[in-house]
Amino acid sequence: MFSRKKILITGATGFIGSNLLRYFIKEGADIYIFTRKESDKWRIKDVLAKVKEFKVDLTDKEGLNSIVARISPQIILHTAVYGNFPGHSDSRRIIDVNLKGTVNLIDSCRELDFELFVNSGSSSEYGLKLLPMDEQDPLEPLSPYGISKAAAGIYAQKTAQTYKKSIITLRLFSPYGYFEDANRLIPSVILSCLKGKKLKLSSPYSVRDFIFIDDVLDAYVKAFENRKNASGGVFNIGSGSQHTVKCVVTRIIGLTDSKIRPEWGSLKNSRIEPKRWQANIHKARQELHWLPAYHLDKGLSKTVDWFKRNIHLYN
Repeated sequence: MFSRKKILITGATGFIGSNLLRYFIKEGADIYIFTRKESDKWRIKDVLAKVKEFKVDLTDKEGLNSIVARISPQIILHTAVYGNFPGHSDSRRIIDVNLKGTVNLIDSCRELDFELFVNSGSSSEYGLKLLPMDEQDPLEPLSPYGISKAAAGIYAQKTAQTYKKSIITLRLFSPYGYFEDANRLIPSVILSCLKGKKLKLSSPYSVRDFIFIDDVLDAYVKAFENRKNASGGVFNIGSGSQHTVKCVVTRIIGLTDSKIRPEWGSLKNSRIEPKRWQANIHKARQELHWLPAYHLDKGLSKTVDWFKRNIHLYN
C-alpha cells in the first residue's frame, strides 16, 4: 500500500516521528525528513542512509515552500513539536514551532495534489474535563503548548474544509513505547528498575490515558485507508481507559522483577492534575475503523522487553 509512496515526516528525530519513520521504511516508502542543525538523531542514526534528509526550519516559510515543492510528497505526517517537556518554557518558541510552523507547512502543501496530510494533535488541547474527552468538547487548554496545538488543529480543519484537502488531525493522548525519551514517566521507571537506581516520582494518583506506540502507528495507517471519508476530521487516539501513575509503576516493577521502592513525593509537579484524563474513542472507531489492540499490560510488557534489548541507547 505504501511501497514507493513519497512520504514527508516532520519531527522524524522525535519519539512518534522516529517510529513512523521506521514503520514506513519497512513498508517500502520513499521517506523524506526535515531536521535542524541542533537535531539529536540518536533514534534514527542507524536508518538515516535509507531516507532523504533536508535541513529546514518550519518557521522559515520561504525555505520550506521551496523544499516542499521540490519533494512534492504524496503523504505528509506532521509530528514536529516543541513544548511537551517541563523544560520547554519559552512560550514564544512554542507558538512559533507548533502554530506558525504548522500553518507554514500546511500552506506550503496546499497547492500540491497530496493524498493525505496528518496533523498530530494533543489531548492537552482539551483542558480539564469531568467526563471522557470527546472531539465535540470545547477546547480549554491550560498551557501555551495546549493553546498552540489547539490553534494549529483548527487551522488544519479549516484549510481542509475551505480547499477540499485531505487533512486529518489525530489528537494523541499519552503514547509510550520504543524510543521514548528517558525523562518521560514509563521509560524513567523502566530504566530505574533495570539499572537499580533510585525511583523519584511525584504523585501516585495522577491519571493518564496511556496508548501503546504500535496502536498509534496503526491510527496513522487507518487515517490513510479512510482518508476520503475522514477529511477535515479530528480524532482522539487513546486507549479509552485511564490509569494512575501508581498502577503503571507497580506493573513495571512486576514486569522487571525489581525490588525498587518508589520515592513518592520526591519530585515536584507544577502541572494541574485532573481527576479525569480519558479519551472517548468512539469517533475513531466509527470513521477510521481504528481500535487499540494493546491493553496496558501487553503494551508495557513489549516496552520493557524492548528497553532490555536496547538499554545501551540510554547510557
